[in-house]
Amino acid sequence: MKFLDAHHHFWDIDSNYHPWLCDELQIPFRYGNYDAIRTNYLPIDYADDTVGVEVVGSVHIEAEWNPDDPVGETRWLADITQACNHPVVFVVQARLDQEDIEDVLSAHSVYRQTRGIRQKPLATEQTSPRQRGLPGSMDDPKWRDGYAYLDRFGYSFDLQIPYWHLDQAAELAADFPETTLVINHTGLPSNRNDVGISAWSDAIEKVALQPNVMIKISGLGRINQPWAIESNRGIVLRTLDIFGIDRCMFASNFPVDRLCGDLGTIIQGFREIVTTLPEKKISALFHENAARIYRFNQ
Repeated sequence: MKFLDAHHHFWDIDSNYHPWLCDELQIPFRYGNYDAIRTNYLPIDYADDTVGVEVVGSVHIEAEWNPDDPVGETRWLADITQACNHPVVFVVQARLDQEDIEDVLSAHSVYRQTRGIRQKPLATEQTSPRQRGLPGSMDDPKWRDGYAYLDRFGYSFDLQIPYWHLDQAAELAADFPETTLVINHTGLPSNRNDVGISAWSDAIEKVALQPNVMIKISGLGRINQPWAIESNRGIVLRTLDIFGIDRCMFASNFPVDRLCGDLGTIIQGFREIVTTLPEKKISALFHENAARIYRFNQ
């Protein structure tokens, strides 16, 4: 089975600074304690994890490198990905509300593998009063001014934010229809009770109304629980039903999702969930859609 991995990371914390991985204190994290991944993860490690999977390409997503030097990660990736046995493209780091955002985006464009930007906008707790226009949010005029530059450079935008903020994402996509917006990790359906699943489903239904929104089915681990087909089947099938096959992609989220399962278990689990689909649609989910959305032929 061919697989174009639409979301993974590399890091070398012996040589480079990733605050969340290098600082002594851990940040709040949806999988809980993440000591197990606070170690170097390089192309040789990814090759080991993907033994038995025919990787035909992959998308490296920025890994929260030192925000004072966002282009440093892209420069480093352009060097180390030469060791990969498959083509790799980059979704790189930029803070869209920073003063020199146009210069940062231009500097990333020097690297031919750059395809898009990821920044995690301001998010609030689900139970917090909703406020619009907060600095660093998708409603922030300054943040949106930076977002407006993406189309100029031909960049897509990867969005990682809890599903209760996807109403803002729908408005963003509608206001910037020329920019492809890719929702990360299935919209983070963290609460799996009936109320939580219903709220998540309603949120992704609304954002899916915008035709320039895509979604990556990934990041479905749960704290202190192994990755399992039966706990994720409903989420996967509901996402496919809402977005349609052509706007969905499977991804490993490695090494992060190593916290809940090995890569083979996760990818084969996705394959088992969609086993009744025609092979053409399965191929679209596992490699063809990602190749199109991230412009591997560019």
